[in-house]
Amino acid sequence: MHDSIHPHHITFVGTPNCGKTTLFNALTGLHQKVGNFPGITVEPVIGKIQIQHSTVHLIDLPGIYSFLPKSVDEQLSVDIIHNKISDLPKTEYIVAVLDGSSLEKSLFLFSFIAELGLPTIAVLTMVDEIKARNGILDDITLETILGVPVIPVVGKKGIGLQDLRDSLHQTDKFLVPNTIVQASANIEQRHTAVREIISQVLTIREDKITEKLDSFILHPIGGPVIFLIVLGLFFQSIFTWAEPLMSGIESLFSYTQDYLRSTLPDSLLRDFITDGVIAGVGSVIVFLPQIILLNIIIVFLEDCGYLSRAAFLIDRIMGIFGLQGRSFIPLLGSYACAIPGIMSARIIPSEKDRMATIMIAPLMTCSARLPVYTLLIAACIPSIIVGGIFSLQAIVLAGLYFLAAISGLCIALVFKKTLFRGATLPFLLEFPPYRVPSLPSLLIIVWNRSKEFIKNAGSIILLFSIILWALTEFPKAEIPTGMTSLQAERIQLEQSYAGTIGKTLQPIFQPLGFDWKLTIGVIGSFAAREVFVSVMGQLYSADVSDSDAQLRTILQQTIPFATAISVMLFYVYALQCISTIAIIKKETGSWKWSMIAFAYTFMLAYSTALIGYNLVKLI
Repeated sequence: MHDSIHPHHITFVGTPNCGKTTLFNALTGLHQKVGNFPGITVEPVIGKIQIQHSTVHLIDLPGIYSFLPKSVDEQLSVDIIHNKISDLPKTEYIVAVLDGSSLEKSLFLFSFIAELGLPTIAVLTMVDEIKARNGILDDITLETILGVPVIPVVGKKGIGLQDLRDSLHQTDKFLVPNTIVQASANIEQRHTAVREIISQVLTIREDKITEKLDSFILHPIGGPVIFLIVLGLFFQSIFTWAEPLMSGIESLFSYTQDYLRSTLPDSLLRDFITDGVIAGVGSVIVFLPQIILLNIIIVFLEDCGYLSRAAFLIDRIMGIFGLQGRSFIPLLGSYACAIPGIMSARIIPSEKDRMATIMIAPLMTCSARLPVYTLLIAACIPSIIVGGIFSLQAIVLAGLYFLAAISGLCIALVFKKTLFRGATLPFLLEFPPYRVPSLPSLLIIVWNRSKEFIKNAGSIILLFSIILWALTEFPKAEIPTGMTSLQAERIQLEQSYAGTIGKTLQPIFQPLGFDWKLTIGVIGSFAAREVFVSVMGQLYSADVSDSDAQLRTILQQTIPFATAISVMLFYVYALQCISTIAIIKKETGSWKWSMIAFAYTFMLAYSTALIGYNLVKLI
């Protein structure tokens, strides 16, 4: 029977790591969109498939263990299943995805699904894993017990997908399942009933391969060593492997700007296109290689089964600061860029831990701070050797990294004791079997996350970049004849609204040792911290791209040592990144948390810079 009146809306429900998303991706491919709802950070994905002349809409929910939600993702899934999210179509049919390699958890969830009384079919995944362990699963008997069709599939190999497609198109294939427990059954009674079903349908040997791998990966000594190797590769990829792509993107946008400047007539429109629109778009796109690499690594580590084990290894250390082991990956990613780091905090099931992690992620020393640090350290820190081994400049740079990391963890502890205090979710870790990740599924997930980053963050960043451009371009200054282009830019900047703001706000920053030029540099770097270097170049009439040494020499002669320390301490803490502010808003669903993050980091930056400036002067 084919329903041609309206598209079917079918909801996929399953436990975490059951292969549900791999199956969903195999069915829908790129015909997906992420469902964004106010205040919701764990997002359902909506896809569609075309079968003959009929369109079927599929909804992939975050994995859950039961209808008794204990985290944000479980609450969202339960609300959607019970039609409490008005933005989504009503749940009409359910595909219950059963993990054959972890059948007890899947059937425990199915005991709740059966009580809904909705037309359902069951999809049995991980069939290849059962066979690899010389196991036997009687899907015919299971089908009889559950009262619904059971379709065995291997999503990453496409086995069984056509049978599933046919069933999705025919609503008469969906049946109301048998209730496998009494409605009043408690958790233990449900598990007892589930184990009885398993004893009738499944025979499987113990997973010796997983046990052997875990004996190395979770070993008290070998485990941390392997973890450090993985960590090293993680840093290497984010910091080094992304650099050629980022440089290429920067060169492309720089070439485009130069080309348009040389071909378009000198006008305000040309400046708006090159310095406002293109520069704004470039500031977004340049982060894309890091985001892609970060998501590839995280999805790969998660799908292969290592990520949960890494979280277990680091949990004890993170627990000292009130966080769970899962907070480590987002904070680690924030060393490359806080944007993908904050986005990856979605893997944290505890809402309080997730919020605390998001709020301290901007304190991790992102790569955008490096141009500021290296410029000021090279200009103002003596190039001497300490103890016959270490360079003083290297010690200062390492100290800035360490200060940011330890401060962030301590502040997380403060957040957990104040804004995010209360009952904490138990840190329950599920160690899934080791698997070879599905490449198509991995690519689809990375594509969707990258697309969402550009779509949601990009529009806000572009808007603020254009505003900043306007502040530096107006009002137009009267440029004396005979001025070089750089001198003209300096005069324009000084007499612009941005220059006026800098001079107006300079008294606020004066206690830190900042003059009006440094104040403009700080204000200008809200678009991106690296802007500080180019602003300094414009203000001091130095062409940074051609002669960075010249700028260092000028800064060495004009900026006191105490002021240089003050500026670096300020940049350790200040949330001077429009894109990060935008991402915090997106991930928390409220500007309130963006403003709180901005306020507390600014106060911390100001007070630390003030103390550092005065201490150095005294010394």
